[in-house]
Amino acid sequence: MTFSLAGLVRAALLALGLAAAPLHAQPVAFSFDDGPTLASTPRLSPQARNEAMLAALAKHKLKAALFVTAGNGADRPEGLALAQAWSRAGHLIGNHTMTHPSLNNAKVSLAQYQQELLDCDRVIAALPGYRKWFRFTYLREGNTPEKRDGMRAFLREHGYRNGYVTLDTSDWRLNDKLIEVLDRKPDATDAELAPIRQAYLDHVKQRALAYRDLARRLQGRDIPQVLLLHHNLINALWLDDVIAQFKEMDWSLVTPDEAFADPVYQLAPSRDVPGQSLLLSMARSLGLGTADIGPRLMDDGDAEIELLKKKGY
Repeated sequence: MTFSLAGLVRAALLALGLAAAPLHAQPVAFSFDDGPTLASTPRLSPQARNEAMLAALAKHKLKAALFVTAGNGADRPEGLALAQAWSRAGHLIGNHTMTHPSLNNAKVSLAQYQQELLDCDRVIAALPGYRKWFRFTYLREGNTPEKRDGMRAFLREHGYRNGYVTLDTSDWRLNDKLIEVLDRKPDATDAELAPIRQAYLDHVKQRALAYRDLARRLQGRDIPQVLLLHHNLINALWLDDVIAQFKEMDWSLVTPDEAFADPVYQLAPSRDVPGQSLLLSMARSLGLGTADIGPRLMDDGDAEIELLKKKGY
């Protein structure tokens, strides 16, 4: 589906503040990329990280989606066991390629990228909770229209849904900062890590409010947002706090199935090389630039990282 002139006019009107006021709590579904990973980190083993994330989801009775990059661990028995734990807990399993290449890389062919999807599926398709959902790595759909259209046709022909993200975060950037600090000081106390925790929560909240605002401008309503986080240390430590913050904001927690049932996830933005959040792709398809969208949705948590640097982190 592409955007019509009428849709453009509608977006312009919404940008002027003529959207109807929301009448319900803002829904959000949680999804996690790149897991399960067997990479070592300070503080927690791969098994402990996995258990901590699952415990936080269970505490809040929240069902999420894990988009598996099989080469990070699920292609080995010990890593597959971690993915199976997500299935046993009732979470959904999607495909995020075998080795996480970028389709925007000129050296990665369309055929190679399609094979990455098929190879990952051979690892995960038997898991309970598996869905034919594919999430593009780096949220990039290709550096040429031919790659973009070729992958879209491939997904249709093989019965896959694009596992879109609307609420993108740079949790990975703050995770890198956390690991950097713990590598320097492995015995850091919770109090010493508190500024990183707060920066992370502030980042997620800022992105959530900004993407909610963008959805209202583009759609005239609160859409069910699909949140992107990663299977990493920062979420093993503080996912409970992230979920609690959404509850404190009066957002409603929904399943990925419920979110993807919304018609907004049937859209296929028509810009030449779509990528990143679905909402950003929609905005760019309508001709909105960085100043219209807001630069804080374009960075990688730069503001939070700079604040931490000023505090000595």
